[in-house]
Amino acid sequence: MEKYDVIVIGAGISGLLSALALSKHGNRVLILEKNSVVGGNCNSYMVDGFQVDTGAHAITHLGVGPLRRLMDNYFDYIPIFEDYGHYYVRTEDSFMKVPSNIKEFVTFDVLPKMDRIMVTQAITKALTLCTFGIDLSKQSVYDFMPGSLCKDTYDFIDAISYFLSGKDMKHTSAQRILAGSSFVRDSVPQEQMESIMKNHEKPQTEPVLKSLLTSNLHTSLQSRMDKVSRPVTSLGRLATNRVSYSQGYPRKGLKALLNALLFSLPKSVEIKTECEVFSILTKDGRAIGVEADEMYYAENIVYTGFVTDLPKMIDNLPASYVDELKGIVHTKSLTTWIGLDKLMEEFSYIGSEIWFKNHPYWAMPISNYDASLAPKGKQLVGFSFIIDDKSNEASNIKRAYETIYHAIPSIEDHIEMKHEQITIPEKAAVTIDGYFADVRTPVKNLYVAGTDTDKRSMGITRASYSVIELLKKMNEDRNLHR
Repeated sequence: MEKYDVIVIGAGISGLLSALALSKHGNRVLILEKNSVVGGNCNSYMVDGFQVDTGAHAITHLGVGPLRRLMDNYFDYIPIFEDYGHYYVRTEDSFMKVPSNIKEFVTFDVLPKMDRIMVTQAITKALTLCTFGIDLSKQSVYDFMPGSLCKDTYDFIDAISYFLSGKDMKHTSAQRILAGSSFVRDSVPQEQMESIMKNHEKPQTEPVLKSLLTSNLHTSLQSRMDKVSRPVTSLGRLATNRVSYSQGYPRKGLKALLNALLFSLPKSVEIKTECEVFSILTKDGRAIGVEADEMYYAENIVYTGFVTDLPKMIDNLPASYVDELKGIVHTKSLTTWIGLDKLMEEFSYIGSEIWFKNHPYWAMPISNYDASLAPKGKQLVGFSFIIDDKSNEASNIKRAYETIYHAIPSIEDHIEMKHEQITIPEKAAVTIDGYFADVRTPVKNLYVAGTDTDKRSMGITRASYSVIELLKKMNEDRNLHR
């Protein structure tokens, strides 16, 4: 009977990052993935000559965040990140940069002057409370807003809330807005990684930040990250903040990040695709293996699928734990990828844009980062929407295109390719009452990782936070090093 040190269930970004890190600590790892491809929502593929990602992505916290720490310590190959650029807001008659700080917000004439003053006061109040240690994770954005704002202002705040949490301002916490706007910043100190890696010998390639920074980062992003060592207090950011702080997009698309990870996997990692796990095997309250196309056994199991599906895969979980998992909130998103037959003036910027009226979207012209993502002389733009669960998918898609054509009337005459994706971008929405699972489960040696175990940041960055927590807990349990 063949036995592994760790079985990782799921080959999305959380599973692959977990397997990479665990293997670099001497573990023999088996990854089991039910689909035919790996990467989950961190992937790219071709559609009629255009390379689309699985949803529009901005990679956050590239300066001192979790993905940066995982890359520095475990990757043998590091992708090149282009400077993300700016966030913009589009209306019927204007196109402006989204304000990053109080000074910019006061002059943001997309909204009425009196509303801007009142919202500025609300931001200052929330940030002051946060700076003094008050937990705002259970206080909604709506609770901080004055009651006399106009519809456009409410719609704008709602749009920002939707794209940060998947829910409106009544269900999005003030803490989430402050963090998503970079007023409050999380980081992963290198000391934390060193405590995890104290028994781990670095690979000979030793891909350390200082040795790779210059050649692996766009120059403008490099200069921005040079400022990371100059700390600024949260209140100080009222005047100096930048929403796009330490953000980037991988050259060659998300596939470049996935490939860098896959190429860094040592031979001690085995991946089996089209291999669905039906149950997790236990003995005396301890995980011992899984049942898939056959039985596989291991000292530790790391589950990176939807934690809400865990009760279907394992018997006799405590009722209280099962009830807690029911508190996890899911949201769906629709991304419509549009391939254009020319470079349009409307998308001549680097960054992304928000349309906040009626049916809000978040859009990125990703071929502006790398022209090879579209055929020569053409352009690729992704538009992401929050799905309305009360309507069917066809209705959501129809409404999405109607919104795009209303926001940018000239686009319809230049569409060469259309492609839709409906996904659950993160396995748990960050709402006021939403639940997030702990990395440890009630079953000994069974761990979970992924975007439903950590609420910090979004997408790939949040998945990276969860993997660092996994490493920390497994290290504490003496299950990390071999």
